[in-house]
Amino acid sequence: MDVQPEAAQVAEVHYSKLFARQIKPMPTINTTLENLLQWINQLGFSGTLIFIIIYIVTTVLLIPGAILTLGAGAIFGLVKGSILVSIASTLAATIAFLIGRYLVRGWVEKQIEKYPKFKAIDNAVAQEGWKIVGLTRLSPLFPFIFLNYAFGITQVTLKDYVLASWIGMMPGTVTYVYIGSLAKNLATLGTGSEQTNLAQWGIRIMGLIATVVVTVYVTKIARKALNSQINAPSEEEKPIAKSS
Repeated sequence: MDVQPEAAQVAEVHYSKLFARQIKPMPTINTTLENLLQWINQLGFSGTLIFIIIYIVTTVLLIPGAILTLGAGAIFGLVKGSILVSIASTLAATIAFLIGRYLVRGWVEKQIEKYPKFKAIDNAVAQEGWKIVGLTRLSPLFPFIFLNYAFGITQVTLKDYVLASWIGMMPGTVTYVYIGSLAKNLATLGTGSEQTNLAQWGIRIMGLIATVVVTVYVTKIARKALNSQINAPSEEEKPIAKSS
């Protein structure tokens, strides 16, 4: 009996349920994550390692982790929080990428069929690789946690994916951690203030610019590929090599 296809089928069913939860997250998830942050805040040094593990697990399970990024700022401060989230998000993105490429590839392909924009991204990645990965990381048009899996079935190399993801996620990471650091304690996360609102507007503007850039870039690549196909000689038009 071939065990690998059966394991892949089980994994795909499991991730289908997780994807549904990611689209409509349970109301208790944020409360649970806030309680975990309260616990981490009391652990000292070991809390940093546990924070990274929890961040990785939530990302792999398709659970939105914005509250964890904000919480890192409230608990660890801007510099340390940014470093920890950067490490955790990059590791999580890498693990999800590998799972998508080697374990649940069939499931990811089915999900991408529902989102035509990912097909365009796949074609662009084949030609531009890390540039497209980095740009999509800056754009809110493409959800972070599912994008990790989606890139797993593209032609981008693991090295380019990891490097571009790390760099592309950095601006958003620092901004969200900064917003979290403005909170006096974990209970005030997400409450409005003038500084917080300015930071949020900064994220929106940055995301809008990135979205426009990636859209124009992908369209340009697609048009170039189409033109090359149109202008390419057909089999009948190709010159026949003369035999010597």
